Amino acid sequence: MPPKKRETRIRAEEKRLRAIYGGMDGKRYAVVDGLIQRAANHRVQLEDFEKDLAEHGYVEMFRQGENQKPYERKRPTADLYNTLNGLYQKEIKQLSDLLPKEEVKEKDDGYEDFVNGREDI
Repeated sequence: MPPKKRETRIRAEEKRLRAIYGGMDGKRYAVVDGLIQRAANHRVQLEDFEKDLAEHGYVEMFRQGENQKPYERKRPTADLYNTLNGLYQKEIKQLSDLLPKEEVKEKDDGYEDFVNGREDI
């Protein structure tokens, strides 16, 4: 992939992530920005690996020497993809954990109204 196109894709992913995480205070955002840069880079690299793996598969025929019978082995790209995907998942988890927690509201089932609305017998 041409370096310019790759850099454009990385910047677009950074922009997308900054829109999600940009509302944090200065100190937290300094940490978040580094994670955003790494995650954006890793996501673009993963997309490139996925394209390669879709075209060429996860395994290849390999031969130790000219007189050896070839056998299937996992392509190095598959190992790189798996390792990088694990790192990316951890980065996204870290970013998600830094988001402010949303207050969970319980669905009103009407029970409180029923109890409070009863007349004493």
